Amino acid sequence: MRFFLYRLTRLVFDAAELILLIRVVISWLPVNRDHRVVILLYRITEPVLMPIRTIIRRSSAGGRLFFDFSPLIAFILLAILRNIVLRIMLRFM
Repeated sequence: MRFFLYRLTRLVFDAAELILLIRVVISWLPVNRDHRVVILLYRITEPVLMPIRTIIRRSSAGGRLFFDFSPLIAFILLAILRNIVLRIMLRFM
């Protein structure tokens, strides 16, 4: 049971990273933004990316940035969170 919970947690983090990566790739491509799948993808990822974008814009360098670095920061935060959660799980297993 513990191993299943550990693998499920890893799967959730993997899925989150994959969804975020798909969002990034779609943002580079000329796709129809009104498509149901694209809308769903944006609805899933925007609650994560918008607070990061807000923090970046409020920073001293945020107003001068040309690129949106929020997905990169989200990937870094996801990796840190994954590491912390999985280490805690391993410690108590």
